[in-house]
Amino acid sequence: MSAVAAAAERVPERHYTHHEGRGPTPHRSNPAVIHRDLATLDVRPGHRVAEYGTGSGYSGAILAELAGTTGSVTSLDIDAYLVRWARLIHHQRGVSTVHCHVADGTVGYAARAPYDRMVAWCTPPLLPQAWVNQVVDGGLIVAPLPIASVPHMTVVAKIRVVGGEPAVEAVFTGGYIEATSSPKENLDLPGRWVDWENRIPAPSWISVAWRHQDDHLHTGARTALTHLTTKDAHTEPYPGARIDWPSWRTFAAARNDPALTVAGLTPDQRAIGHSTPTTAAVVRQDGTLIADHPGSPSLAALHRWLASWEDAGRPAPETYTASLVHDLDGDAPGWDLRLTR
Repeated sequence: MSAVAAAAERVPERHYTHHEGRGPTPHRSNPAVIHRDLATLDVRPGHRVAEYGTGSGYSGAILAELAGTTGSVTSLDIDAYLVRWARLIHHQRGVSTVHCHVADGTVGYAARAPYDRMVAWCTPPLLPQAWVNQVVDGGLIVAPLPIASVPHMTVVAKIRVVGGEPAVEAVFTGGYIEATSSPKENLDLPGRWVDWENRIPAPSWISVAWRHQDDHLHTGARTALTHLTTKDAHTEPYPGARIDWPSWRTFAAARNDPALTVAGLTPDQRAIGHSTPTTAAVVRQDGTLIADHPGSPSLAALHRWLASWEDAGRPAPETYTASLVHDLDGDAPGWDLRLTR
């Protein structure tokens, strides 16, 4: 039995995730994925660990088991309600090595640094410089990172920091809720990079990689979303086999094409495709293609993208080569993750 599996057996999962006093934790992560990422993190007894996204407290409890009585866990969440409850549940179970704080995890927690290991259950806009600064030499970070500046385009990366420089050792399929500066009220809407949102007659949203070319009224994004949600939109079925969404999503993002577009046309159907200020075409998770009209330039481009994906053999996210590009021009310094084949 692995160390993570043994630790998980000692932690009552539902006591954290469905506590009788607090109720179910919203937007819970899949325990199997938590276990996978914790196995990748390789926590040893005595390690100082930071986690970003306290949530129910379940992951922090497993980390405490892995780090042992000589280690410590610093757990951060922007939601004070979740932090208070996690503190209480840990206390009731006699767990004293987890320290929960209400804080913006994207800036780390310098007061308890340095850390041997870091893990994130929320997605920052890039790998923050602060995280790298707060890890010991040779330390590990396991975190979901965007691979394009649109929502839901992420992989989980295993990152080693040596001499103050981070390097990716592996990537995996996955992603978590976006890190935000305040608790999210609408869990169906991405936490960033939404260029236009409609709430009537039904909720829908769109994100375009060419947002910097749009005007201050988001006319292009509004037009693209209207094209995709009007009752007169062109639809057609995808002619190939059922779409492998993690593979297609990663392939589309790795192209780094400025026309890349992600949309939520219904609460339960995401879509990925191509758009411009005047045309739009996407393929939904159920395999339906939607476009402004049958002769749409965006639809033709989307067909080419899908054909290239099929020709590449529907590559798995784990097969890409990952690199980190230092970004000093954004709101906060850090590294952008890019994938190539």
